[in-house]
Amino acid sequence: MADAPRPTPGDEPRPGTEEVSADEGRLHWDMRNFANRLRRPLPGAQPRVRFLMPPVQEGDEAAAEGGFGAPGPRMSSKHPIYVGFMGTVGVGIALALYYIAQHTTQLLVWILAALFIALGLDPVVRWLEGRRLPRALGIVVTLVALLGVFAAFFGTLIPTLVDQITQLVTAFPGWITDFLHSDFYKSVDEQFGIKQRVTDELQKFGQNSQAITDVFGGVLGVGSTIANTAFGSLVVLVLSLYFLSALPAMKVWAYRLAPRTRRARVEALSEEITRGVGNYVIGQVCVAVLNATFAFIVMTILHVPFAALLAFVVGFLAFIPLVGGVVAGTTIVLVALTQGWQTALVLGIAYFAYLQFEAYFVSPRIMQRAVAVPGPVAVISVIAGGSLLGVLGALIAIPTAAAVMLLIREVFIARQDQH
Repeated sequence: MADAPRPTPGDEPRPGTEEVSADEGRLHWDMRNFANRLRRPLPGAQPRVRFLMPPVQEGDEAAAEGGFGAPGPRMSSKHPIYVGFMGTVGVGIALALYYIAQHTTQLLVWILAALFIALGLDPVVRWLEGRRLPRALGIVVTLVALLGVFAAFFGTLIPTLVDQITQLVTAFPGWITDFLHSDFYKSVDEQFGIKQRVTDELQKFGQNSQAITDVFGGVLGVGSTIANTAFGSLVVLVLSLYFLSALPAMKVWAYRLAPRTRRARVEALSEEITRGVGNYVIGQVCVAVLNATFAFIVMTILHVPFAALLAFVVGFLAFIPLVGGVVAGTTIVLVALTQGWQTALVLGIAYFAYLQFEAYFVSPRIMQRAVAVPGPVAVISVIAGGSLLGVLGALIAIPTAAAVMLLIREVFIARQDQH
């Protein structure tokens, strides 16, 4: 018999190692035995019933081999139960959408205003992108420039406005006094008894506690309106920044909603609409600034009172297409009547002549890349937009009408010409 190999130096077991190895083996055997006992089912226990999806079958023969037989035909879309159920679901969805729109009207108006502003600033940002500026940096540059213009404008305008409004409030009682002592008022008062009627109405008003309460409620309502306007302006500003930064991604996601075969056409039409809206906003801003500047220069030369305040009103009304200029001209002419009919006549001739110059020379060159809408459609759209959404509706009426006309021309009329 061969001798057992002798352990090499350093491999000899240390004293007590054999006892430790035996204890570890016994511990491992006990743990395996305990785990096997845990895996054994309890006496009398049954497996839990689980819901299992049917396996994927191929062909009717494989489906018929199942224990429950082959599935029946699909319910017809003309079945009364199907029609009634789907009709009820459709009515429920429509009512839910109507409820949401009715209770979020203000929010929807804010979103629409923010989207309109973002589309107006997007051409400037894209122009900066064409100069190899990142979009984020282009947005920052655009906002800084816009805020700088507003700061410079209001920084020079607000002190003048405050001074002129103070003069207006101070001079108003004198105007009332002069009117009450005028011969015209005396003759009218003798015929109709205006002074006595006004005195009686004031006495009734002072004795009516409900009327006084309504006055205080109206003051609180004005304060609430101012607070809501400030909050809405902040919301529109924040949403405009988000829309302006995310506009390319929003367009991509919107185009993905269209079928793949029509996606290129939808993208082309959408880009044309958004481009027209952006150019329209920028062009309208330029037209309004030129209009207000001309009115301010003429009123300053003719020494019309409150020229800066009236120029601000003219610039604001000039954003409303077609009717805004006429309303602005009528307003400044009425104020100029306080300086005499000669001043009002000269101002009216100069301003309305400028409106004709603007319509035939200024606007066509500024708006040549914007939208083109026929006159009757523009008038109807402005009136309809103003009736629905006020000033905002009048501002977005023409771009909306242009978008609708583009869709009618490129989609509906093109389809009708094929039949």
